[in-house]
Amino acid sequence: MDEFKSTIESVFRQESGRILATLIRISGSFDLAEEAMQEAFATAVANWPVKGVPDNPGAWITSVAHRKLVDHSRRERTRREKQGPLLYETPTAYELDPTMVEAEAITFPDDRLRLVFTCCHPALHQEAQVALTLRTLGGLTTPEIARAFLLPEPTLAQRLVRAKRKISQARIPYEVPPLSQIPERLNSVQAVIYLVFNEGYSATAGDSLIRRELCSEAIRLCRTLCELLPNEPENLGLLALMLLHDSRRDARMDKQGRLVTLEEQDRSLWDHERIREGVTLLKKALRMRQAGPYQLQAAISAVHAEAASPAQTDWQEIAALYQELMRHSPSPIIALNHAVAVAMGGSLERGLAQIDQVGASGRLEEYHLFHAARADILRRLGRKTESAEAYAAALKLVTNKVEQQYLQDRLKQVAQ
Repeated sequence: MDEFKSTIESVFRQESGRILATLIRISGSFDLAEEAMQEAFATAVANWPVKGVPDNPGAWITSVAHRKLVDHSRRERTRREKQGPLLYETPTAYELDPTMVEAEAITFPDDRLRLVFTCCHPALHQEAQVALTLRTLGGLTTPEIARAFLLPEPTLAQRLVRAKRKISQARIPYEVPPLSQIPERLNSVQAVIYLVFNEGYSATAGDSLIRRELCSEAIRLCRTLCELLPNEPENLGLLALMLLHDSRRDARMDKQGRLVTLEEQDRSLWDHERIREGVTLLKKALRMRQAGPYQLQAAISAVHAEAASPAQTDWQEIAALYQELMRHSPSPIIALNHAVAVAMGGSLERGLAQIDQVGASGRLEEYHLFHAARADILRRLGRKTESAEAYAAALKLVTNKVEQQYLQDRLKQVAQ
């Protein structure tokens, strides 16, 4: 039974975003689609141990969920027919259009990109756009998204409810908009894709640091976005950034499942084909002379990727790129990264002073990487007591078990 449970959980992680996007297109309802998918997975739990796992589990789940949506539509139609002619003339938002299933199945791009653009409609607040897409497409839980936004869980839950209601009440179409309307949604679409990638690259919670299916999904979505808008440099920059980060995937954990920092990674394990593709895309984007935040972040990642060893990393160049990034997109996290680059460039004391200056506002007090970065610089300065205090502060906030273990190991080192 445990084997089947593990298989079903794996199918959910890998397929739920695609399945849910298809069901939302068919039903026009986020809530109905989620309910149908959950019922289909519950059916799998009861069915698969008896009849075996189907050859295409994702298609099986989609088919069962689709039948449940059809059943719901029939019940809804019957209910309205019994309520009289007047109510019958008022259409339900959830009645299925049988022609829509076939007509839209073959158009470009696929359901998942449609879902991103639907969630990123300008009628929705940008944080609600991102949160809703992470919940549906990325399969993240409400607590995981709340941590990504540094928000209380009830606040994030309310945003999700309001966003779904807005889409339903405003009858926002489930589609990729005409090219003339894409620019007003593009920033949000890019942000959604990158946050999906980030959750895969450094999972906020759980036993694993990396959720490979989310990284792959984000990269696939961005490739589709680049096909849709091939002359948009920030799309290319975003794809380059994710490829460059993802190139280090196999080196980020050792054989025992422990986190390995960038400085300590075996660079022979990096995917150099992905690095080459990422750098090529970045150069293509920069030639358009419209450098934006994703291109600048990709440039920073490229400096790391092209350094043959940690000692050859050009930290001054990285610090300069972070300064330019601050000009485009000022934020305390970017300021923190700039301070770390200053410290790693040979000015540990100055970098620490900048980290403390960034932290003075209190906006990063609940951000574990702020405390972890501060602890690391203090460790390098030999200030072990202060470093231990900072590592302890980071440990109280981190929820991923791999990161917890890493911070515990560091804390033991400086506490000796």
